[in-house]
Amino acid sequence: MLSSPLKPQLIHDVFLNFRGEDVRTTFVSHLNAALTNAGINTYIDHQLRRGTDLGQELWRAIDGAHISIVVFSKRYTESGWCLNELKKIMKCHRTQGQVVVPVFYDVDPSVVRHQKGHFGEVLSATAEKVYFNYDSGWKVNVMSDWRSALTQAANLSGWDVLNCRSEAEIIQQIVEDVLAKLDSAILRITNFPVGLESRVQEVIDFTSTHPSKACMIGIWGMGGSGKTTIAKAIYNQIHRNFANRSFIENVRENCEMKNRGIIHLQQQLVSDIINRKDYILVTVLATSKILKRFRGKKVLVVLDDVTTFEQLQALYGNPKFFGPGSLIIVTTRDARLLKLARVDYVCTMKEMDEKESLQLFSWHAFRHPSPIEDFGEFSRNVVTYCGGLPLALEVIGSYLYERTEEEWKSVLLKLERIPNDQVQEILRISYDGLKDNMEKDIFLDICCFFIGKDRAYVTKILNGCGLYADIGIAVLIDRSLLKVEKNNKLGVHDLIRDMGREIVRESSEKRPGKRSRLWFHQDVHDVLTKNSGTENVEGLVLKLQRTSRVCFSASSFKEMKNLRLLQLDCVDLTGDYGCLSKELRWLHWQQTTFNSIPDDFYMGNLIVIDLKHSNIRQVWNETKLLGNLKILNLSHSKYLKTTPDFSKSPNLEKLIMKDCPNLSEIDKLDEDIVQMESLTTLIAKDTAIKENLNNNMSFLSPMVRSLSQLRTVCIQCRSKIQITQELRRILDDQYDVNFTKSETSHASQISNLSLRSLLIGMGSCHTVMDTLGKSISQGLTSKDSSDLFLPSGNHPSWLAYRGEGPSAQFLVPGDIDCDMKGIILCVVYSSTSENIGAECLISVLIVNYTRFTIQIYKRDTLMSFNDEDWKIVISNLGPGDNVEIFVVFGHGLIVKETTVYLIYGQSITTEVESSTNMEMEPSAELNTQPSPEVDVQPSPNVKVEESTIVQINLPPEVKVQSSSTMEMKPLPKLNKSIFTRLWKKMGACLCLNQHIDKGLNNF
Repeated sequence: MLSSPLKPQLIHDVFLNFRGEDVRTTFVSHLNAALTNAGINTYIDHQLRRGTDLGQELWRAIDGAHISIVVFSKRYTESGWCLNELKKIMKCHRTQGQVVVPVFYDVDPSVVRHQKGHFGEVLSATAEKVYFNYDSGWKVNVMSDWRSALTQAANLSGWDVLNCRSEAEIIQQIVEDVLAKLDSAILRITNFPVGLESRVQEVIDFTSTHPSKACMIGIWGMGGSGKTTIAKAIYNQIHRNFANRSFIENVRENCEMKNRGIIHLQQQLVSDIINRKDYILVTVLATSKILKRFRGKKVLVVLDDVTTFEQLQALYGNPKFFGPGSLIIVTTRDARLLKLARVDYVCTMKEMDEKESLQLFSWHAFRHPSPIEDFGEFSRNVVTYCGGLPLALEVIGSYLYERTEEEWKSVLLKLERIPNDQVQEILRISYDGLKDNMEKDIFLDICCFFIGKDRAYVTKILNGCGLYADIGIAVLIDRSLLKVEKNNKLGVHDLIRDMGREIVRESSEKRPGKRSRLWFHQDVHDVLTKNSGTENVEGLVLKLQRTSRVCFSASSFKEMKNLRLLQLDCVDLTGDYGCLSKELRWLHWQQTTFNSIPDDFYMGNLIVIDLKHSNIRQVWNETKLLGNLKILNLSHSKYLKTTPDFSKSPNLEKLIMKDCPNLSEIDKLDEDIVQMESLTTLIAKDTAIKENLNNNMSFLSPMVRSLSQLRTVCIQCRSKIQITQELRRILDDQYDVNFTKSETSHASQISNLSLRSLLIGMGSCHTVMDTLGKSISQGLTSKDSSDLFLPSGNHPSWLAYRGEGPSAQFLVPGDIDCDMKGIILCVVYSSTSENIGAECLISVLIVNYTRFTIQIYKRDTLMSFNDEDWKIVISNLGPGDNVEIFVVFGHGLIVKETTVYLIYGQSITTEVESSTNMEMEPSAELNTQPSPEVDVQPSPNVKVEESTIVQINLPPEVKVQSSSTMEMKPLPKLNKSIFTRLWKKMGACLCLNQHIDKGLNNF
């Protein structure tokens, strides 16, 4: 009995055969992308390995394919390679049962079948040439074989693109046909997979670097950002590597909509893994029982749209119980959930760029990768509106498909007022998932009034409304409803913003006066004109230009008894100001025309009063009891002459009087400052106050005396660095330290036996800081620590600079593409007693010799360093700045050396090795000339504007002394850590960080 030939091992799902010059960059490119994104392993000839026998490589690829797709085009028969591949494909079809799918791109099937016309003529011309036969090893005439292969292929059932109205549709049909021919494990994803490849590859690359451990990956982003699509694409690409696999869709929906939701999901998970579709659960299984069934198995589990940590615990427990190589993928809108789950990697969904957005939108709106004629501008307007959100691009694009130009215009006008309901339905899930009504109020307040405002500023206002905004805003960020943008500004995606505003509008579509918040110009104008406001109104904004100034009666606000937030720009009120709500917390009234705040205006609950660009001459006539007032901004009030009486404003934190040219009378301001213990920022730049201070420095004294009560102090010089003898003595007295050569010189004589180390972190550097601390701890117990060094790879990049003694000097790297995330100070010191460095630490000084600033951070501030503090640090650093950082200790501790680590959020172009070539002028050689003006700025633990300074005059005879000993070269990479030669002799390593109890941690 004859044995049947052994079927070759299948190594590809699909082999693509085509004439490259005709279709490689068009149809085949789109087809290949669609197949790949559907998880179909596709072989295309650019995968040929260099240095291999091309013929043998192609023959192996064809032999190892489950399906061959042959794309016929007009010039197909010009290629002998294509025809020989086709001959091989048809042989595999006859002998191995390989599936062949012909696609007729721009040629009729009958032309291919009978080789007619130009197609047949070119075939004859090509056949006249003699080609090498890779099967037999000699040269033969192949005309008859080619004709036979063409006829056989054209007789098979295939796809006629020539007579199809949409390439996109036929590509999707081909993909679905291939999936049906392969297996049912493939998940269907989007019809137009634009931008998927790079995002999927990001996750695939991570999994490939951790092949021997069970990993958990989180995919996080706002609704409609493509989380599920990415998860499915990843699953499709890798699921064949797992015998045990499960994709659980819509976890949230199943848990909410079904009485036995979690039981249903557990049943699906277990039945998928053990491959028993008849598996039935009656009650919820304990996680331990689920894990018992999975223990040691290599599994792939995808949990889509998870909303609570309890759902995760019920479905997977701990991935460490799974076998090596297992992969758990979780998609969610809640970043905190992923933190609790301690995932190994988080893939953050980002908005599509303009090019990708336009392409995705065009596929849905025109079934073509770019807009058709006359619709380009319309399309770009829609893309801008969608803000890179895939869901919106798909939904609105599909809605506009085959609509007229007038219909497009109508849709765009409607979108300006009323968001698309399908998009809003998806986005609103995140809002509805908020358990706390306070969080919902915070979200709606920000959507309507505070987008682009400083986070600390908004937090202060909303805390004053009793909304607990610190935790509330954090929750909204985790839920992808808010984001913090550059300079600590609060941001909201445009469609999320529209969703929030639509929630408010829907509460009373016909009567704006019954809504909780009013922001739309026409609605506000109507309510104030018709006196139709009600007690429902909690916030109102009307922003006009000077040329559009309007006037309303104050009685229009009489019924708005719960009004908390009010912004009026270029708006005047007449009548009884007692009609305004007594619940006001935020008053933002620019371009006011009154000379002083009316006496009948109740302000007792106000947190913020902002009267910028006003005509005010005197803030109030009589002393006001303003116990809640924290911020008063009178900037650009050109007629303001005198400061108000603050004796009854004990909690004022920020007083801003910038650019008030006629402000010359300070009216007991020095006395008030001493009493206002909460005051952290005073700005009086570009005022006439300095004229009165030139010959009288008494105003400075109370400010200086209050420095010890401040969280942070920033000193801004007008020209080159100047530290007056008077100010130097004050700082020395306050911090009980002297920067002298004698003290620094002792550092070189310290015995290594008494050395200890201290880590001080500023900014987002906790991962590197923890790793550094652990490395030092390991070094202390290691017999040979010479090979220990700070990690790289997944950790942020850094540059390191060492200095002898209590300071280190460096140049801020000039690569503006780098984003500095934090600074770590590593201090090696010696103690004459049992003193611990963190206990004796007084402060850290950051001196910028380029920008002429000195920042002083006290120990208490360093122990609770927050985002606002870091913002102050980074606002005073720029590319190329010459900076020196001092660490100030009390008596009994001597610093041997200080190292500064600049931590970056992404790899920097300047490597550590190359940083040793940086040249710097030592600070001791700076030629400084006294300047008549120095600015002192006490900085709060909230956002500080760049110009937040108090102008004062200092004596001109003062000279400057720079630090006496320092080494300004960055650490070379070869010297893996500054602690390499010291680890064995260090007595302790401490870490100063706000995330460690009491700021200390003994490793």
